[in-house]
Amino acid sequence: MGARQDIVEAVQAGREAGARGDHVTACPYPATSLLRRAWFRGYAEARPLTEQDGDA
Repeated sequence: MGARQDIVEAVQAGREAGARGDHVTACPYPATSLLRRAWFRGYAEARPLTEQDGDA
């Protein structure tokens, strides 16, 4: 498996974790891994920090 595929899978895993409501500490990647950033990107897409309903 190539690096690009690993990144795509990490982003998807982060999205799934965010959608399930998992805590951010559920990230399976070590702090020094680039895949950790990818996982957090997906997590953030699924669980934004603020509600934007009605905001302009």
